[in-house]
Amino acid sequence: MKKLLIALAFCLPVLAWAESGKIDFVEYKLDNGLHVILQEDHTTPNIIVSVMYHVGSKNENPELTGFAHFFEHLMFEGTKNIKRHEFDKYVTKVGGNLNANTFFDRTYYYELLPSNELALGLWLESERMLHPTIESIGIKTQKDVVCQEMGQSRDNRPYGRLLTETLKKAYTVHPYNHDVLGKEEHIRNASDQDFIDFHNTFYVPNNAVLTIVGDFNMAEAKKLVHDYFNDIPSGAPVVQPTIVEPKKTAEVRDTAYDNIQMPALIMAYHIPGITSNDMYAVNMLNTLLAQGQSSRLYSTIVNDKQMAMELAAMPLPLEQPGLSIVLALPNMNVELSQLENEIDKEIDKLQKEPISDKEFQKLQNQIENQLVSSNATIEDRAYNLAQAYTYFKNTNEINEELAKFRSITKEDLQKAAKKYFTKDNRLVLYYLPKK
Repeated sequence: MKKLLIALAFCLPVLAWAESGKIDFVEYKLDNGLHVILQEDHTTPNIIVSVMYHVGSKNENPELTGFAHFFEHLMFEGTKNIKRHEFDKYVTKVGGNLNANTFFDRTYYYELLPSNELALGLWLESERMLHPTIESIGIKTQKDVVCQEMGQSRDNRPYGRLLTETLKKAYTVHPYNHDVLGKEEHIRNASDQDFIDFHNTFYVPNNAVLTIVGDFNMAEAKKLVHDYFNDIPSGAPVVQPTIVEPKKTAEVRDTAYDNIQMPALIMAYHIPGITSNDMYAVNMLNTLLAQGQSSRLYSTIVNDKQMAMELAAMPLPLEQPGLSIVLALPNMNVELSQLENEIDKEIDKLQKEPISDKEFQKLQNQIENQLVSSNATIEDRAYNLAQAYTYFKNTNEINEELAKFRSITKEDLQKAAKKYFTKDNRLVLYYLPKK
């Protein structure tokens, strides 16, 4: 029964906030700097307990890459009071589940639990934060695990290195120039002390956000949060990287080879960081260009002219200036240069001709639907609330985002297209089969 109720939490719409258009929450800081966000939702008897640490691959030493992803795994090894390989069993035996993920700017852990297990979720995350087990046997085990993952999900997988090669060629100095998995030799050769130092720098309460969303009592939650987390010592202030990628003044063109059968075209445009006001227009442009089969690039190049078998445009939502990537796989007998020219024509049209009222209304509807859907479950909201504070230092961004998108005009879209989707602001990468 508990598993069924937990499953329902992922399926049922959250009617209260959907009707009001606002997500109500409470937030505050503990004495050690831990930011706490609490959002009640009594739709189903479940809760999410999550912690987001403001550390990702961009925070790594360029000679020791892959550490943030490594700790995504290592922090499940156990703690002073939890034996090795026992962490997840505390959750699964009460019918819950748990997971974690790492990105360029943050690492995120969460437990989905029955609502009567709030204390369990808080105890687990406080254990993980206060005294995780970082010792030779666990480090050796996770070195094997993450290096195997590099091979399975990236190095030995068709097109697995596509993003890796794009980042490496798009960035010259910024730490976004390496992917989240990092290099195997860096993980293999790192010492135990290297990992301990990384942990002590970043996995501290003053560099984290604790979020609880779901069916709980506010007064009880506040007391439990204080009891489990307030006495955890804070660390030194964490300073995010200040390296600025030089402004591009000329198109970068390159070629990469992989064990693939079909070539691919990548066009990566430099865009502002996620907190920039321009990102609202950039996101809308990506939706307009290639989200869904009725989008401009897809309908013209894939459906009408049948020059590509697949085409997508997606922004890489990064805290600091990121990329908007157009990816296309050509049909047989279509050269990458031909495909590139057709994409250029559509982008050029976007820069020179304002979109119609009908297309603009459709675009606004798509964006609104995306935002509503993105907050439809307690899991989604826990993540979005944590990200809003981590990146924007404004948790209420979760409520302000829709109005900011609605404020974008057709003229704003045209300006953004002219500013960011230009040839001198992009990487064009031909991703080819090895001969």
